[in-house]
Amino acid sequence: MATVRDITYDLLRSLGMTTVFGNPGSTEEPFLQAFPDDFRYVLALQEASAVGMADGYAQATGKPAHVNLHTAPGTGNAMGNIVTAWHNRTPLIITAGQQTREMLLLEPRLAARHPTELPQPYVKWAHEPVRAQDVPAALMRAYATAVQPPAGPAFLSLPLDDWAQPADPPPAARTVSTRFAPDPERLHRFAATLASSRTPALVLGAAVDRAGAWPAAIALAERLAAPVWSAPAPERATFPEDHPHFQGVLPFAIGPLAEQLRGHDTVLVVGAPVFRYYPHVPGDTLPDGTRLLHVTDDPDEAARAPVGDSLLGDAGLTLTALTELVPAADRPPPPARAQPAPVEDSVPLSADALFAALARHWPEDGVLVQESPSNLSALRRRLRLTRPGSYFTMASGGLGYGLPAAVGIALAQRDTGRHRPVVAVIGDGSFHYSVQALWTAAQLRLPLVIMVPVNQQYAILKAFAELKQTPGVPGLDLPGLDIGAVARGYGCASTVVETPDQLGTTLDTALRADGPTVLAIPIHPAIPPIL
Repeated sequence: MATVRDITYDLLRSLGMTTVFGNPGSTEEPFLQAFPDDFRYVLALQEASAVGMADGYAQATGKPAHVNLHTAPGTGNAMGNIVTAWHNRTPLIITAGQQTREMLLLEPRLAARHPTELPQPYVKWAHEPVRAQDVPAALMRAYATAVQPPAGPAFLSLPLDDWAQPADPPPAARTVSTRFAPDPERLHRFAATLASSRTPALVLGAAVDRAGAWPAAIALAERLAAPVWSAPAPERATFPEDHPHFQGVLPFAIGPLAEQLRGHDTVLVVGAPVFRYYPHVPGDTLPDGTRLLHVTDDPDEAARAPVGDSLLGDAGLTLTALTELVPAADRPPPPARAQPAPVEDSVPLSADALFAALARHWPEDGVLVQESPSNLSALRRRLRLTRPGSYFTMASGGLGYGLPAAVGIALAQRDTGRHRPVVAVIGDGSFHYSVQALWTAAQLRLPLVIMVPVNQQYAILKAFAELKQTPGVPGLDLPGLDIGAVARGYGCASTVVETPDQLGTTLDTALRADGPTVLAIPIHPAIPPIL
């Protein structure tokens, strides 16, 4: 007779989920025993790294990923990156071991006391099956929940003695829609508003990239002759940044953002919140006389928007439909944004000089993973991304995502046969949050390049302290960290880069290497403004 374990593995096969990311614990071993030859286990040395890798892999493949965690302590370790997966809209099926059912009443060691509450509210659904026989059907429901918009993680707590139990007949492997079209009547009202607008502007968010909708976004922007901004703090690139209509990334504070949109009578926001803010800089949400239209696939996002009229729909389907409905504008296109001023090279390099050099040597089809908050403005100012699926970071703002996500993205490039080069820019503070992900990259021999700008401080926090006038905050300096020694200890190649010429030569060599390379790059410790 087939067991619950047999049926579950068959269901995972039928769903195409034969890669498992995890860090094994005792309560997972009955699931992992006699691990099938047609499955692959990607070992991370800590659960947060496992979730980050699965997130990057799912985003880069465009398919849901499975991550297997250890009961309550392991899920607790993973929570930071579960929060990020929620904000990133990443479809993950998270399974966590639970103690033997017969002992749960006693709350034994390594039991999860309230397993479905622990990951809340950062999962779409959390469940511990009442019967062992319900495990496969619960997995099918978790899959269907995770992939439907807005996509996100779903969580199952699974007692270790369930796997050997006799199974019920297997559940049917189902498919569900992952896109939905906008309401036609409301869509026509949006189109009429845009058609009558004198000075429209577009603000695009990560859902545009997730929907593969760059061509639709370009078509609508050109049809409206409208400038295009990226929404504040985007986790994906949303529009070709060398396009003459592209104006850059909006600031993530209320007053400065509204000032940037001044002069536009209609603002169309597609695939992003209205708006994602960080420091509180008071002001009006919009300039006087500006109307906001909001397209999102997330009812909660529509509900919490402080201004504007919302339309529920897939970003790509809605952009395409609007382009068909709106007549071509007869106004001139917007002026192109100014080029950044030239920078002088020095030792140590400034952040701008470093990223200007990176832009000169950027691989044609490169993918950037970013987690260097204090250097982000300089990076986005100097390196302009021109292809879909080229930029990934954490929508949550929480550190510890970028390094393992880069590992998952590099693995996805190999598995999909795209072989796009992956370069991660990880600050020397961020580097240590999930540093153990380097070991997985080395074991998988991924040709991943990790650039670490070294300023020996939490510079973003110093910038925030200056903005909020909070001097004397302790713990913001990071002396005595040897990035190269740490990298080599995990099995990675490493070198110090001090000049632009060195960067070009070293980057080219690292991208052709048979394994990961960490580049420690000393930069000037100047504190950039947070806005």
